[in-house]
Amino acid sequence: MTENVDVVLIGGGIMSATLGTLLHELQPDWKIVAFERLSDVAQESSNPWNNAGTGHAALCELNYMPQQGDAPLDPAKAVSINEQFQQSRQLWSSLVEKGVLDAPSTFINATPHMTFVRGEKDVAYLKNRYEVLKEQPLFAGIEYSEDSRVINQWAPLLMQKRRKGEPFAATRVPAGTDVDFGALTHQLFDHLRTSGVSVRTNHEVKSLKRQKDGTWLIKYRTTVGRTPNEIKAKFVFVGAGGWALKLLQRSGIPEIKGYGVFPIGGQFLKTTNPKIVAQHKAKVYSQASVGAPPMSVPHLDTRVVDGEASLMFGPFATFSPKFLKNGSMLDIVTQVRAHNLWPMLRVAFANPDLITYLISELMKNHRKKVDSLRTFMPTAKDEDWTLINAGQRAQVMKKDPKKGGVLQFGTEVVASADGSIAGLLGASPGASTAVPIMLDLLKKCFPGEFPAWEPQLRELIPTFGKKLNADPALAQESTSATAAALGINV
Repeated sequence: MTENVDVVLIGGGIMSATLGTLLHELQPDWKIVAFERLSDVAQESSNPWNNAGTGHAALCELNYMPQQGDAPLDPAKAVSINEQFQQSRQLWSSLVEKGVLDAPSTFINATPHMTFVRGEKDVAYLKNRYEVLKEQPLFAGIEYSEDSRVINQWAPLLMQKRRKGEPFAATRVPAGTDVDFGALTHQLFDHLRTSGVSVRTNHEVKSLKRQKDGTWLIKYRTTVGRTPNEIKAKFVFVGAGGWALKLLQRSGIPEIKGYGVFPIGGQFLKTTNPKIVAQHKAKVYSQASVGAPPMSVPHLDTRVVDGEASLMFGPFATFSPKFLKNGSMLDIVTQVRAHNLWPMLRVAFANPDLITYLISELMKNHRKKVDSLRTFMPTAKDEDWTLINAGQRAQVMKKDPKKGGVLQFGTEVVASADGSIAGLLGASPGASTAVPIMLDLLKKCFPGEFPAWEPQLRELIPTFGKKLNADPALAQESTSATAAALGINV
């Protein structure tokens, strides 16, 4: 007999966990089922070693505020990203208070966010960026220095044996964070399980078909024993990382036409040497290499996973045709359709720098990768650092009326016209902005229910519907309150 439910979540990452939590809080009477093809949740992009754990608030990431020729620097994108992260923080603090999440230190820790640049051009840009951002309420407290003694106090590893006479500068925001999205995802799913949500690991969705009554028939099988089965759902969310594209294609919705994805993997250098780790407590970002995608901006990060501190540097790009670490070698080929072939070809023709960058990255051995680290940390020694493989990111390629096709960085929700199915494509800053992404999805896919949900959403997210940066007093009050609730006061 076919099982009937209200909601099916496909994929056991932070996106499905966030949407499932919101829906359960808003409609506890709805029957929700989550499918994950691996043996546990949070094993792909949400795994703490598959991402950098940066609470993306545009405090240190330069790609959210690029220099466009001679035009004045525009803080709008940086402010928008920060606004979104504040919503995530507010929901997490509410869930801690309700007992849904464990002690905040199990998934979020205060870690200053810094930007460090070298060379006259980048120093001038960073100073200009600082002058613009310090006037924005959400960036209150940002500091700037070109003084080696000050930067040495902020992050000693950056300054030791630094070449004299080299122009450099740094900004610092003490209120940055390091987030263990794996722990966060596990805690959200653990609560959903205890609240009656069926979380089925080792279950792989094979097909989705819209029924005449508007529901979706989902055929799946167990990955152990490969037992086939099916389930009907009124609403389906596909939060399956790179495989979201494949499943949305199988659904047949016209909205997915023209989309493709380009997989980019990553590696990080990691050290747990206590003498090194003790000298660096910050996430330090810099400028990306020429041709590098924004997700490849180099950074030297403090990480706290399962209570243990370590340092990571990277990422170094790798290439695999798989859309997931546990994907198929045929993924990049099987995505091709008549409607997305031309946009993908146009992207390939228009981004030769990306291809050159990937080739140069693939040619780096361990020694050359540590050489890259030495631009941040001049005293780095090869033997102190080991290489770990991070997650696969599937960058969105889509139709463009002028260019034919464009490579899009960031995340994008693709939903059917009737709102009965939606999926998430793309990468950074996804996890950090999971809450506002899912709020937008709820508004788009549940227009009838959403007005009645708004009062409860404002209880969970007190500034929901407001712009913090437009109200300095509210920005200060809100950020201080969530910092206190999450134990990230500095």
